[in-house]
Amino acid sequence: MKSFFISFARFSRPHTIVGTTLSLLALYLLALSYAEGTSWHTGLFVGSLLSCLGANIYIVGLNQLTDIDIDRINKPYLPLASGDFSIRTGKIIIGVGLAISLVLAVWLGRYLLLTVVLSLLLGTAYSLPPFRLKRFYFWAAFCIIAVRGLIVNLLLFLHFHWQINGGTRITPTVAWLTFSIFVFGLIIAWFKDMPDTEGDQAFAIETLSIKLGVRRVFLIGNGLLSFLFLLLALLPLAVEMQAHPWVFSLGHLGMLGFLWWSIGRVDLGQQASIARYYQSIWLLFFVEYGLFALAGLLHS
Repeated sequence: MKSFFISFARFSRPHTIVGTTLSLLALYLLALSYAEGTSWHTGLFVGSLLSCLGANIYIVGLNQLTDIDIDRINKPYLPLASGDFSIRTGKIIIGVGLAISLVLAVWLGRYLLLTVVLSLLLGTAYSLPPFRLKRFYFWAAFCIIAVRGLIVNLLLFLHFHWQINGGTRITPTVAWLTFSIFVFGLIIAWFKDMPDTEGDQAFAIETLSIKLGVRRVFLIGNGLLSFLFLLLALLPLAVEMQAHPWVFSLGHLGMLGFLWWSIGRVDLGQQASIARYYQSIWLLFFVEYGLFALAGLLHS
């Protein structure tokens, strides 16, 4: 049983689970910051989280089911590629995740249902023929940006705001969060393929790292991310936001410093070093949500 849970944890791709959980928590807390009462609406948050985690497991699991041969080269530690899970087990897991996701979304309201359905459709088109959009770097990036950058932030905030406050609106803070995560989604879409060029080339997956080269993608992505952090650090000086200005600005300067420190530790000639750097980008992604939520709560 212990080995099953270890394999399930790898199957669920923990960094995506943490990312989904933190994004929901941040958007929930931002919606709460506009509430007049003191109720925490715990059931709303837990139900919404379980629905989105079910969709998350379906999407990452489906991707593994369609990429077993590629993963045997790029990610041999994944349960399907290593043989720890059978194909039947993988199908059962994603089927359960899909069912949980849709049932809870139908129960909890239209904005959550719209979030889940759009995410599932794009996640399916990303992996499955005849679309298999992951073969094309533009459409692969579009799927990730659309889900992580737009659908999750805008629709889940509307979901929580509607359920907690009885109205629907996109606030300036949420708009800037959406812009920030949109940029993160683009960079994650580029960087996720940097350690996987060997397997992708073998199976004719046209990623940006193959088309432009790992080094060029690395430089462009880090330049864009550095610009984002500088912009956000200066933002409270120019724009009225419902966020604590010092926490917001100093937090983003700290993220910029961590980014440059991480860049200095990367060896682009080593797959393991690139993979570790990619995980540091996910860490900054997690911190971004936390920083927006903290600055918003301290301001309220």
